[in-house]
Amino acid sequence: MTRHYDHSDQHEHDLGLRHDMAVLSRRSALRGLFGAAGLATLGLAGCAATETGSTATTATTAAAGSTTASTGAATGAADCVAAAPGETAGPYPGDGSNGPNVLVESGVHRSDITTSFGTMSGTAEGVPMTVTMSLQDLTQACAPGAGMAVYLWQCDREGRYSLYSDGVTDQNYLRGVQTADAEGRVTFTSIFPGCYAGRWPHLHFEVYDTLAAAVAGENARLTSQIALPQDASEAVYAADSGYSASVTNLARVSLETDGIFSDGWDAQLPTVTGDPRAGYSLDITIGVASAEENAASGGAGGPGGGPGGGPMGARLPAD
Repeated sequence: MTRHYDHSDQHEHDLGLRHDMAVLSRRSALRGLFGAAGLATLGLAGCAATETGSTATTATTAAAGSTTASTGAATGAADCVAAAPGETAGPYPGDGSNGPNVLVESGVHRSDITTSFGTMSGTAEGVPMTVTMSLQDLTQACAPGAGMAVYLWQCDREGRYSLYSDGVTDQNYLRGVQTADAEGRVTFTSIFPGCYAGRWPHLHFEVYDTLAAAVAGENARLTSQIALPQDASEAVYAADSGYSASVTNLARVSLETDGIFSDGWDAQLPTVTGDPRAGYSLDITIGVASAEENAASGGAGGPGGGPGGGPMGARLPAD
């Protein structure tokens, strides 16, 4: 199938020998927001789908230096959530489908993704952020996705993607894989991402049934994105000069106009707590439908660009 783009620890394991990946033979990037009807198809009686909408996050914003809380779609583990929508992986996945394949590298299975690993060295600077994702297997009556694996990647505070963007092609930071514990949780230590031209601040992720599947870089159950709340983003960008270009870029985009989130973002908006000085904690529950359900939702986007190698303030296609 053709791969689509949109418009625009744990200790190290030697994972590089698991698979000789066939580049560009992977699944299409998917999108489609599942609601209550999707859950009914799965026979999940009694499971309440999260409400979708087009309004921004309800936020509690405190004075500078205090804690803020942005409430999104994250829910308690006992609640059954709607299926997360499939989204494009964008042009910089680093999974072998478009150039570099970080998934087969020794050391990719880790929780702290702020540093480069293997033969590369370097650290992504920025406001600290911990990302906790709780996975629900919607094919198993919303049971915790124990043993599933998540590949998470994102841009740095300058809006660059390691392995691809000018200045960081010799870095592989802000990329890593974690295996879900018995409660379906994975946790990453990262930094708050920048906002580059044309896109709302976001994180990319793929969910695989097993670690072996993840490090082989194929057969992802779900490819999607997480949106960062506006209040937290504004606070970070105003407090750290390293995010200076993000102030202007954020002012030029909204969740309503973003090419990915404009059709509904409730299932992709996490709860974020913290402040720029102490750092932030991001929590979100992800409903993982079957690969067939995701495929049926359809693909999205055309050949995409991204912040590539151009100036961060330049208008560039989104990913």
